[in-house]
Amino acid sequence: MIGENGNGEKTLLVGVELENDTIDIANSMDELEELVNAAGGIVISRVIQKKNSIDAAYFIGKGKAEEIKNYCHELGIDFVVFNDELSGAQLRNLESIIDRKIVDRTNLILDIFASRATSKEGKLQVKLAQLKYRLPRLVGFSNYLSREGGGIGTRGPGEQKLETDRRHILREIDNIEKALKETEKVRNIKRKKRENSNLPIVALVGYTNSGKSTLLNKMIETNDEYNKSKKVFVYDMLFATLDTSLRRGKLPNGQKFLITDTVGFVSKLPTHLVEAFKGTLEEVKFADLLIHVVDSSNNALDIQIQTTYNILKELEVLDKPIITVFNKMDKIDISNILYDNKYVDKKIFISAKNSTNLDKLLDMIQVNLPQEYKDIVLKIPYDKQDLVNYFLNNYEVEYVKYCFDGTELKLSINQIDHEKYSNYILC
Repeated sequence: MIGENGNGEKTLLVGVELENDTIDIANSMDELEELVNAAGGIVISRVIQKKNSIDAAYFIGKGKAEEIKNYCHELGIDFVVFNDELSGAQLRNLESIIDRKIVDRTNLILDIFASRATSKEGKLQVKLAQLKYRLPRLVGFSNYLSREGGGIGTRGPGEQKLETDRRHILREIDNIEKALKETEKVRNIKRKKRENSNLPIVALVGYTNSGKSTLLNKMIETNDEYNKSKKVFVYDMLFATLDTSLRRGKLPNGQKFLITDTVGFVSKLPTHLVEAFKGTLEEVKFADLLIHVVDSSNNALDIQIQTTYNILKELEVLDKPIITVFNKMDKIDISNILYDNKYVDKKIFISAKNSTNLDKLLDMIQVNLPQEYKDIVLKIPYDKQDLVNYFLNNYEVEYVKYCFDGTELKLSINQIDHEKYSNYILC
């Protein structure tokens, strides 16, 4: 969040490293800094505390909170951002000592999502997640929201609503959930239309800022119907895009296919957010093939791969064919890339930015799509011109021949359409 003085708000990061912690604290704090940058803040310093267990009242302990208060005074800190989720009591207790705005990792991510969502459904999903997050923290937020000015962690439902009674907030949650059910109906109608087209669906998944949107833009350039207006927004920051995009691409054999993008993942992704976006994320369940995009230049790529797989497991889609795309090979020597083989089967190294190995990726997609294709000749009666248009729009047609009793087409067709239109097959 940009302050009134035109500068990013000065932020102190606080992390806790527990014994037997599986998360690399250094990488996690680096990611937290990127999140703060994405929210418009400027990280001035970090504090990492090693502990055996979390303090129930202050998370880090009262003594450490006093130290952080002194740091904030010396460094002119505006915000203190914690690398974990805090309870309402912890928020209240920490703020009473540190005397600065306290933001936890979950609230920070929700804040970024609130600023990036553009679609009606996306905005509703974020608002729902924010309300569910803040409802049990109303007491903790009361002092926080009474401060003057905005800043990181204050976007979204609005201070006044959060200071009202629980019943009002619960009613608002209920209203949002009803509105989301309506948007779900619209999404299901659109999904049914896609299914009726019988075009294979490829879903791009992966960590935020791995290059999914850049790859999508490059893949749609293969389509004959491509124009620049179909491109999706690309920016080098975490969660640059949130809303799902659906575009058409073309395989080397001429077959059209649909490409869908998904919201990027991140470690410690808030439960409320995963739940809120589940409807959108479940689009991957209807995909025929998953493209897992990995930022090969990121030092924590192994952790990022694991995080993505954990979310895919939660969505119950690990039974689908998955191609792991190690992107951004223009930034790194690929011989130095280390990753856990148990998460990677089919793989390819590319640079979406430079289109390096994009042709090989399309070959892999063509081979790994579960749909089989058969070379056939169709004859469509003249009163079924809509079918001719369907085949011309969705397949690479080798030739079109106009006969006295109908239009003859030669093409390679998928198994679904082969069965559906078998009455028109000549050979």
